[in-house]
Amino acid sequence: MEIIVIVVLVVVLAGAALFFYQRQRSGQLQNKFGPEYDHAVEESGDKRSAERELRERERRVAKLDVQPLSGETAERYRAEWNTVQAGFVDEPGQAVEDADKLVLRMMREAGYPVDEFDQRVNDISVDHPEVAEHYRSAHRVAVAHHRGEADTEQLRQAVTAYRQLVDALLTDHHNSKEQA
Repeated sequence: MEIIVIVVLVVVLAGAALFFYQRQRSGQLQNKFGPEYDHAVEESGDKRSAERELRERERRVAKLDVQPLSGETAERYRAEWNTVQAGFVDEPGQAVEDADKLVLRMMREAGYPVDEFDQRVNDISVDHPEVAEHYRSAHRVAVAHHRGEADTEQLRQAVTAYRQLVDALLTDHHNSKEQA
């Protein structure tokens, strides 16, 4: 009888430990990914699958050679971004196209693979989860514009969303200088 009680107690304690470990891991992922965690859960329809996907993103990005942009490069991109924003007044659609291309070049130079959009946004979400959804919405507008289906307000919102990703990539450069 004592052995049964001990076995049951060990099983209950192991189950409780596993429960608290998984809860802690979920909390860590929620803290790290913020709204991107919620997006992943919504996309997968399952918390466990979403968390597995987020951990896989972390593993994938850890294998990449992502580096902050160099000082000269960051300054060049900042100037180019300022030109893109200024161009919005006369050519909003062209500004969105230019912003999309600029972000691609910046990400490529920082070391992110840029072949496929969904992978790009998943990769950037590991280092910058706060801008992933902005990047998705900006890209949707860029695609809609290419089809002739975006109005000026949508284009304005897209440029604003792209700016958040540009700023995040340029902040990487600034933060790496401060840490040096």
